[in-house]
Amino acid sequence: MQILGISAYYHDSAACLVQDGAIVAAAQEERFTRKKHDADFPKHAVEYCLEEAGTTPESLDHVVFYDKPLLKFERLLETWIGAAPRGFRMFLRGLPVWLKRKLHMTRALHKGLEGRYGGRFVYTEHHESHAASAFFPSPFEKAAILTLDGVGEWASGSIGVGEGNRIELLQELQFPHSLGLLYSAFTWYCGFRVNSGEYKLMGLAPYGEPKYVDRIYDELMDLKDDGSFRLKLPFFGFLDTPFMTTKKFDGLFGGPARKPESPLTQREMDIAASIQKVTEDVMLRTAAHAKELTGCDNLVMAGGVALNCVGNGRILREGPFDNLWIQPAAGDAGGALGAALFVWHQLLENERSVGASDSQSGSFLGPAYEADRIRRVLDDAGAVYTEHAGDEDLVAAVADELANEKVVGHMAGRMEFGPRALGNRSILGDARSPDMQTVMNVKIKFRESFRPFAPVVLREHAADYFGMKPEDESPYMLLVAPVADSQRRDVNGDAVGLDKLKQIRSTVPAITHVDGSARVQTVDTERHPRLHAIMERFKRQTDCPVLINTSFNVRGEPIVCTPEDAHRCFMATNMDVLVIENFVLKKEDQPAASQEQREAHLAQFALD
Repeated sequence: MQILGISAYYHDSAACLVQDGAIVAAAQEERFTRKKHDADFPKHAVEYCLEEAGTTPESLDHVVFYDKPLLKFERLLETWIGAAPRGFRMFLRGLPVWLKRKLHMTRALHKGLEGRYGGRFVYTEHHESHAASAFFPSPFEKAAILTLDGVGEWASGSIGVGEGNRIELLQELQFPHSLGLLYSAFTWYCGFRVNSGEYKLMGLAPYGEPKYVDRIYDELMDLKDDGSFRLKLPFFGFLDTPFMTTKKFDGLFGGPARKPESPLTQREMDIAASIQKVTEDVMLRTAAHAKELTGCDNLVMAGGVALNCVGNGRILREGPFDNLWIQPAAGDAGGALGAALFVWHQLLENERSVGASDSQSGSFLGPAYEADRIRRVLDDAGAVYTEHAGDEDLVAAVADELANEKVVGHMAGRMEFGPRALGNRSILGDARSPDMQTVMNVKIKFRESFRPFAPVVLREHAADYFGMKPEDESPYMLLVAPVADSQRRDVNGDAVGLDKLKQIRSTVPAITHVDGSARVQTVDTERHPRLHAIMERFKRQTDCPVLINTSFNVRGEPIVCTPEDAHRCFMATNMDVLVIENFVLKKEDQPAASQEQREAHLAQFALD
């Protein structure tokens, strides 16, 4: 039986194909169209999933959409009418879009599948899809479920329980009271883009002091012990304006919102630290309440807030659960996967088998490319390359380059599903280098210098470098842990703001954030055989089992998908080495690109 899950028309369109309960393929549309957060019907993602599964739209048994548009439209209408006359501008802006497409979702889906699917469409609720994406692929027979995001139809968060092949949602937090919208309001106020800049706010937080925490609790929200809360709505603009906050909000924090791309000040750093602290507190309280409701020892999470890896790390270390598993594609894209699995298990009542690890296959669910295709792309581009006959020579060559502090773009195997590059579409670097964070941010990623980089660490050495138990793993880069005391270095505590960047805090300074933490990805032989081999060789040469891993893209661009994408990004940046499967290119060997060519390459990357 074949089930196609689709998320579309809101944020991060994606498709997932499940065959007899197994996740065969999943991908986000943005990776194919090169439009970041592409929300259109995921035509290319659907085509890829069908091709990977060896099937056609005519052969599908079910097509399922990840939320219920009519219920969402009901919420929007009530919001617009309730905010009248102030909400009239939002009504005029939103209604034509809904009348044209979203109110006729079945017709839109039929059109997107070129009229070739003859069955009925299934619609799951938004937080059902999130909950299903969190529980069904997890390695637990039974678990508490926690979903937190901006808003689905009405729910902005839910607590549930999963057991066997069924999930049940027990409690909901409803719009407009939303942890995701609260965090996005502060993201917007600090000058970052909503629905894409939240991770920037999280990265900025350690540069500040949480001096506004009490003000947030006193003026903006009424927080209960169980993690539920009510926002004080006069301070927020998202109900009836295009803006996330109001002038009353400005008055609490010393003036208007920061203009995008303007210099960051200590105010934004302190605001970021404050809302991050509040978010973590809410997450911990909600997790504790989930434990009380369900009595489970295991917790699974999904929804956009589940990408707040600092909060996740605190839940694992300080929360009441023994084990934690988080959906790697925790945002809306993962809803396509959850919706398909919900139909297979819950609606069709198929049994679920639980293994020692999750069923997400490392989240390597996207396309891979054969040597003939890669060779043709490189030859057409006039690239100079070495093709290694076997992995052993290639592993040695890449480890040598990394040990010499070269920056390596690495593309191999199937593309990752979700927002994190996990080794198959990654830029790798030497974590021991004190200059590497700035070099990679400014000269390669073209992004803000304060942004932290994440480490990849051989799983067997994770506890030596980070505050993790020997049995802990973090294959999806969704947990923040402190750098181990044995690897830390004393620093002068007088530095403030961005001056903290200049301090050497550990033996691996390029991945140690200014608060002494790191967003850890553990690497094992089962999920990451190629990367594990490179890192083992690097460790033999340097005695260090840690590398930098950042996504293979530049600011404003989706992670690369194809060999063409990878070569274009390589040529447009100051990356030293490009690896595509067994092909290795060194920048110094490439024909000199003219300034016009470099500008043409860069013009293809629309900065956000």
